[in-house]
Amino acid sequence: MPSFYDQLQSRRAARKSTLGEVARLIGMAPSNLTTALSGKHDVRASTLEAIGAALDAEWVLVPREHLLAVRRLIEGKDSGPDREAKTSVEMFLEQAS
Repeated sequence: MPSFYDQLQSRRAARKSTLGEVARLIGMAPSNLTTALSGKHDVRASTLEAIGAALDAEWVLVPREHLLAVRRLIEGKDSGPDREAKTSVEMFLEQAS
């Protein structure tokens, strides 16, 4: 699974947000944001919360017993049943008619 900082970078790229835009939204100098996103320095939780909010995302604490399920969900491998798919009964009735 990608690191937290890699996930922040991916989220920023997915939203097509520049570092300058995110920095402006959270009131931080772009150079300080670059340092924060590098993952090489400790960053305050409030800063991470602000970055997450600017990227329309949140960071959460996941209990270890649920970590695998959360990872699978994030990777799109465990998204649940396809509610739009036809049931076997519906497919049978279509074939019968």
